[in-house]
Amino acid sequence: MNLLAPQKKRTTVLRTIFRMTLGAFLLLAGISHLTVNREAFLAQVPTWLPIAGDFVVLASGVVEIVLGASLLALGRYRVQVGWIVAAFFVAIFPGNISQLATHTDSFGLNTDLDRTIRLLFQPVLVLWALWSSGAWLALRRYRASRRTGEDA
Repeated sequence: MNLLAPQKKRTTVLRTIFRMTLGAFLLLAGISHLTVNREAFLAQVPTWLPIAGDFVVLASGVVEIVLGASLLALGRYRVQVGWIVAAFFVAIFPGNISQLATHTDSFGLNTDLDRTIRLLFQPVLVLWALWSSGAWLALRRYRASRRTGEDA
């Protein structure tokens, strides 16, 4: 079994709905990075990053648009896209930590409690990406096939 091969097996309706919903959220979030919420996203960029904050906002917006569109349109590559989306959610986590550490108000997160709750939601997004794309299931099948020497 090859984890990087396009998926030939169909997925469940529930996983597809969750994957499409996540894709739509990412697509809309990416568009808002480039338009109406640009300043709010800028407030989340850690000041210690050696890159211009506006560039980070624009680049992450483009990445979110591409990832969202990929979740929506590249069903055969859903496992690979799922891993990339999960990695993206991990990569942007320092911005959420920075928002809490610097007590930065943005997106209605105006208290440390609100910002802490937001931090706790980040692992949910990672799990959502892995479950809805079938990436976690593909990894489990891959590991099982390696143990048994079969092609799962």
